Amino acid sequence: MNVTSDILGGAKRIVVKIGSVLLVDPENGALHQEWLDSLADDVASWTGRGREIIIVSSGAIALGRRYLEFKSGNLALEQKQAAAAAGMVRLAHAYQEALGRHDLTVAQILLTLDDSEDRRRYLNARNTLTTLLGVGAVPLINENDSVATDEIRFGDNDRLAARVAAMISADALVLLSDIDGLYTSDPAKDSGARLVPEVTELTAEIDAMAGEASSSDSSGGMVTKLAAAKQSLAAGCAMAITKGRGLNPLSALEDGATCTWFRPSGTPQSERKRWIAGALQPVGALVVDDGAINALKSGRSLLPAGVTSVEGDFQRGDPVAVRAQDGTDLGRGLTAYSSDDARLIAGHKSREIEERLGYRGRDEMIHRDDLVVG
Repeated sequence: MNVTSDILGGAKRIVVKIGSVLLVDPENGALHQEWLDSLADDVASWTGRGREIIIVSSGAIALGRRYLEFKSGNLALEQKQAAAAAGMVRLAHAYQEALGRHDLTVAQILLTLDDSEDRRRYLNARNTLTTLLGVGAVPLINENDSVATDEIRFGDNDRLAARVAAMISADALVLLSDIDGLYTSDPAKDSGARLVPEVTELTAEIDAMAGEASSSDSSGGMVTKLAAAKQSLAAGCAMAITKGRGLNPLSALEDGATCTWFRPSGTPQSERKRWIAGALQPVGALVVDDGAINALKSGRSLLPAGVTSVEGDFQRGDPVAVRAQDGTDLGRGLTAYSSDDARLIAGHKSREIEERLGYRGRDEMIHRDDLVVG
């Protein structure tokens, strides 16, 4: 079994990043409709086999500048924002038309760096994406260029895609680009450049192989792709760089197209658990009864009914300790409720949550995916 089939064969949740030059003609700003239709065919094939697909797409600025009649060349920040506003609505419509042929629903989400660093907005984005995937929709994500500034921009959609992949615990990230992988040097300048088919560690030698972006409409380049790989590996997510110019690029990858795979040592679940267990300091505690302890030891979530008391002040998504009534720490996790709300529902059945809080929240106080015991 080769690396691609090994990784994709076990990948259920996949983020696909689309480079601008693949979607939009840099000369006239026209959408590559045939290519987009072939991509939609691939996405439908993958979702039909039980995979969850998230698309992170560039192209809004390149598409929008045509309709606003901005001349070629570098645009000022305010022109980029205006072009993004005009282009994104057309880009989202094009994706919906292409995927709609397969009865797939597109759901558009615009993000900024601030959205991923603010804990509450991060959780809201994660929960929205998880809900959309759960009902079979295809999230379409782009940086919110129409309102972002230099200080809060991701700067490129390679790193945005990696941030999204980490956010939703994706198994794989596929960067469809204008290059078919990482080379030992720039193949356009060095005939002796060799493809690196697999990377398991981002060493100084690997970093030195990075080159420059090959298109004025692309803010990426190998430097940003390696930055994305670093984020992906830290999250336990495999990442591929492969050429996307041909039709049906995802099928081509699956059939053995040339690419570079960055392969993590752990899984998204194991890396997330390690992060919860070792990198986060609890800001409060949930004290639980014996029934909850037994449930937690068997791998189940912590329900409100098993919580006897709440210690400290915290917000939804904060790390908290899970503690026995004798003071023994049992583990830690990310709480689905603030301390105020947790006190209101502690000891109560999940079906009573809406009545006590006035809104319907999660059934679990801490979901098992956000919980480390032991």
